[in-house]
Amino acid sequence: MNPATNPFAPGAGTRPPELAGRDVLLSTVAITLARVRAGRAAKSVLMIGLRGVGKTVLLDRMRDDAEAVGIHTLRIEAPESRSLPALLAPELRRALLRLSREDRAKELATRALRGLAGFAKALKVKYQDIQVGIDFDPEPGLADNGDLDHDLQALLETAGAAAQAGHTALAIFIDELQYVEEDELASLITALHRAAQRQVPIVLVGAGLPQLRGRMGRAKSYAERLFDFPEVGPLSPEAAERALTKPIHDERAEITPDAVANIIATTQGYPYFLQEWGKHSWDAAHESPISGDDVAAASATAIAALDAGFFGVRFDRLTPAEKRYLRAMAELGPGPHRSGDIARELDRKVTALAPLRSQLINKGMVWSPSHGDTGFTVPLFDEFMRRIMPGDDWRVAG
Repeated sequence: MNPATNPFAPGAGTRPPELAGRDVLLSTVAITLARVRAGRAAKSVLMIGLRGVGKTVLLDRMRDDAEAVGIHTLRIEAPESRSLPALLAPELRRALLRLSREDRAKELATRALRGLAGFAKALKVKYQDIQVGIDFDPEPGLADNGDLDHDLQALLETAGAAAQAGHTALAIFIDELQYVEEDELASLITALHRAAQRQVPIVLVGAGLPQLRGRMGRAKSYAERLFDFPEVGPLSPEAAERALTKPIHDERAEITPDAVANIIATTQGYPYFLQEWGKHSWDAAHESPISGDDVAAASATAIAALDAGFFGVRFDRLTPAEKRYLRAMAELGPGPHRSGDIARELDRKVTALAPLRSQLINKGMVWSPSHGDTGFTVPLFDEFMRRIMPGDDWRVAG
């Protein structure tokens, strides 16, 4: 069929043509934001899930919905190499400048901007990656102690007061939150806790890999009482079917029931993989309806695209020892697996492999569902590892 009208366009954070199966979660966050804006108590929301379940897409949709009703937002993606203050400062500046243009919030927003100037200047010594335009002179004594715990509390409380004066709220959206250092997470949690106690309208909506819940708990013991942690997983069969069929129907084309069942079974309902198989199945079909044979033909190109992109970019970041560890996991199946079983595959002691496991957790490749267990953070990665490292040569360290 015509590739120019193919409705599927898989990509990192690319919104699918049909965002199926997530209505409850979208509604939950909308209610949270409305409550915070109204000065009512509400927990911040941290979505957790594996790669490819659509967390980034959901975060962007939630942010768009918030902006549409007049809530001011900050959008941050936390890479492995940047500090939280460096990521937060320019986004907060942008939001406060918007607030300062509103008469009822101008005075407090301007004060918050002075606080931001002191915050950036005082913390520049420790966090040298802070780069933010300074529009106002610092206010002595406001968020300028050089201590992140104290200064972030003061800064967010002042910014929240400005939002309150503007009859709105500040919503901080942070993706890949698991990469933020635990001491910085602790400061953020403390600041959000203080904002809640002071009843200023600031809320965090974040997303991260499954290890995020544990990192938040280690950063502050009361984190689980301050946040909700909805799990974002594969789509139900009904939602997966809608994610496939509605975009095709919208293009006045059809797909056979056996083709839909084949795709759902192969992808296990993971949204990113559904998009990949949908795209390649459309391109493989000569005419409507897309058939089971078209899907079978498309699988080879879909797998090749995943191996070169979605899987490959993660594999390329690994050291040889890390690759062998993941290959040993793959030998055991999808997982999760006991550390002892992985060690036996590598003919090593569990204690000797512990640093390697920690490195993989820090890189976001594996996580620990429970003590002594290790699971892939990327769905179907076991199949990829067996394809990319076939045979038994991997068992011999290079």
